[in-house]
This record gives sequence, structure tokens and C-alpha cells, in this order.
Amino acid sequence: MGSNKSRELKKKLSKALQQNRRVPLFAIAKTAKRVTRNPKQRHWKVRKLKIKVD
Repeated sequence: MGSNKSRELKKKLSKALQQNRRVPLFAIAKTAKRVTRNPKQRHWKVRKLKIKVD
């Protein structure tokens, strides 16, 4: 794909990148370890994004 990305695709990829983070340590501490993992977290090689490219 290289650098030939539309603005809309870049925006969707950027949002997916921001969502693919671990839960912050302060959130784990605040909830007494009840919240420890991010259900939306994905690995680049295992689960692919379902983004339509126009």
C-alpha cells in the first residue's frame, strides 16, 4: 500500500492504532485490578482490521 492512502483511510488506521493500547496502570490501580485488559486490543499478525478501502 505504501504512502498511497486516502485521508479517510489514514484517519481510520490512526483511530485503530490509538485503540490498540493497554489499559493504563492508574486505571488498574483505581479499580483494584478488576479492569486489567483491553477487550479491543488486537495483534497485527493475528486479527486484521475490517476496513473498506474505496
